[in-house]
Amino acid sequence: MRSLGLETLGRKVMDLAEMLGSAALMLKSVVFWLFRSKLETGEVVKQAVKIGVDSVTVTALTSFFTGMVLALQMGHSMKNLFNEPMYVGTMVAFSMLKELGPVLTSIVVAGRAGAVVTAEIGTMRVTEQIDALYTLGTNPTRYLLVPRYLAFIVMLPLLTVFADFIGVLGGCLVAVVKLGVPVTVYKSDILTYLTISDFMHGFLKTYFFAFMIATVSCYKGMATKGGAEGVGKSTTEAVVTSMVLVMVLDYFISAALVAVGI
Repeated sequence: MRSLGLETLGRKVMDLAEMLGSAALMLKSVVFWLFRSKLETGEVVKQAVKIGVDSVTVTALTSFFTGMVLALQMGHSMKNLFNEPMYVGTMVAFSMLKELGPVLTSIVVAGRAGAVVTAEIGTMRVTEQIDALYTLGTNPTRYLLVPRYLAFIVMLPLLTVFADFIGVLGGCLVAVVKLGVPVTVYKSDILTYLTISDFMHGFLKTYFFAFMIATVSCYKGMATKGGAEGVGKSTTEAVVTSMVLVMVLDYFISAALVAVGI
């Protein structure tokens, strides 16, 4: 029984090592074709629309109501402590710009756009369309992966900035209507205490998240096998893995940025 357990553990370790090695080789190919070939501008724009523009609505809804509930909770907490809803704008802005904006936007994009990317590439893999690209003399990495990487890296930071603004706006609505905080006070709290480094702290993290989501989604798509069932399995694995890694990376990237004073 113990031998069987060790064998199972060893097999899982080997599978993990093989997966990491394959992902590393894929990244090497992406970097090579990114700088050594003509950019597929049309495909980049197409993927940017799928990943960024199509995610605007769900991102706005998520951020708006997150900002609203932050203002509501913070305002009532301050009332209980100081009998006044103090620094609501500051706390909403800090929370959205440094943490909730980047993390929630990345999770939304991973769940919506990451699933789409994995399903598209996975379907092409199981229907042998990727093999057909090789036959036609087109490298799949250059045509499929590079545009999706660029689209993620460009669109996720832009979506995050949009989410930050919408979240702060939602908090302002609750602060004014529910808590009786004047707009000028809410705005003053933000401008007085918020600095550019607070914005950059959250903004810089989105590039790491975008790169990670693109890597997981593209790798899971390229590694798909087993027909339609395999596509569904790969899509689920890509979404779950991306969401977990967003939370894990968030801590380590935040620690690194704090260490360098951002």
